[in-house]
Amino acid sequence: MIKFKNTGNVDTRSGFGEGLLELGRENKNIVALCADLTGSLKMNAFKENFPERFIQVGIAEANMMGIAAGLTIGGKIPYTGTFANFSTGRVYDQIRQSIAYSGKNVKICASHAGITLGEDGATHQILEDIGLMKMLPGMTVINPCDFNQTKAATKAISMINGPVYLRFGRPKVPNFTSDSIDFQIGKGIKLVEGNDVTIIATGHLVWEALEAEKELSKIGISAEVINIHTIKPLDEDIFLKSVNKTKCVVSCEEHNIIGGLGESISRVLVNNFLCPMEFVGVNDKFGESGTPSELMEKYGLNSKNIIEKCKKVISRKS
Repeated sequence: MIKFKNTGNVDTRSGFGEGLLELGRENKNIVALCADLTGSLKMNAFKENFPERFIQVGIAEANMMGIAAGLTIGGKIPYTGTFANFSTGRVYDQIRQSIAYSGKNVKICASHAGITLGEDGATHQILEDIGLMKMLPGMTVINPCDFNQTKAATKAISMINGPVYLRFGRPKVPNFTSDSIDFQIGKGIKLVEGNDVTIIATGHLVWEALEAEKELSKIGISAEVINIHTIKPLDEDIFLKSVNKTKCVVSCEEHNIIGGLGESISRVLVNNFLCPMEFVGVNDKFGESGTPSELMEKYGLNSKNIIEKCKKVISRKS
């Protein structure tokens, strides 16, 4: 297996911005809508290059979702952009009725997800969005791990017909995946081969999982690390094969453990292969103001906690 190297910290929202710009050049049916956060969503380049295909809706997120749904009727592929809290919680009724239920080809792109939004605090740090969106029938849910993967995902979702929720973040985080990645929706990626424990991570916690694997190897624990960038449809085969070998699993996500990736994994395990499982995530709490690094430490969303959970789950194996 490849040992991954951080080529430099970059925010994942910039990957979205670059991917959207390239899409604009490649496909004239790509249109973009924003709710007064063009700079924060890195959509300025698209706006400057394709002003006739950019709609600044203003602080009217529900209206933005309705407009996006309508644009699909004429064959356009709309990408909506705002913060994750305003992309989901604020407009859930519009998404459910006008986009998901109607099967509209809208790409809901959400930045500033999770607690790594930082200082804006709990009102902006949505930790329930994956749960909200994965429960909608027909909704694809994607949570990439770094700049390169976010850029690739942004382009890949234009190729499928139907609603998509693409989740990414504000802070600069390690960029370690290939810049020529073939992003396959619904296909997990085995990053490290191991035998003692399976670590399944998504989003910003994929790098933390890789860091945990390195430390675990120093004490003789062989961890298998899997990157699940697509929450729905979930690649069940990749982690079922892994846990059949390791006999235990730890899930890792920057999201409430209630309704997140971990619960999706546990549902599959209950139906297919019972084994010990531990969860790394936010434990049924709202966020708070602080720097991203401070909050990741406080909420246990780091390699240190992943290591402890791995030790605990291994001890539970019969």
